[in-house]
Amino acid sequence: MLRLVLDTNVWLDWLVFADPVVIRIRDAVAAARAAVYIDERCEAELERVLAYDLGKHSIDVAAQAAALACCRRATLRIEAAAPEAMPVQLPLCRDPDDQKFLEAALAARADFLVTKDQALLELARRVREFRILTPAEFGNL
Repeated sequence: MLRLVLDTNVWLDWLVFADPVVIRIRDAVAAARAAVYIDERCEAELERVLAYDLGKHSIDVAAQAAALACCRRATLRIEAAAPEAMPVQLPLCRDPDDQKFLEAALAARADFLVTKDQALLELARRVREFRILTPAEFGNL
């Protein structure tokens, strides 16, 4: 079974926008071909972003709670952070807010960090412990 960590934008595509590319990830999870891992910091960011004004895709408080519940049902929790020495193996992301996704992927022993964030994608060749790829690249595996 593949081990995945998803960034917040990928979660939004799954939970709010129903992006057809991300549906492949959801289907892999439903078919037990993949497991998605999340930690407290990544979930907290998702919760904050779900409350943002997303224009025509803004969701009310009840829908936000439902989206978080869906996320929690679909994920396995990373209870322990990566040991202090482990993040040193990781390159620093130019966007410090995105470093938590690298650390979560390392702590989860993920095969893939799935992201649409350019700052994370730029690090794909510098990370050896897991692959960083887009939802579309994951769908083509």
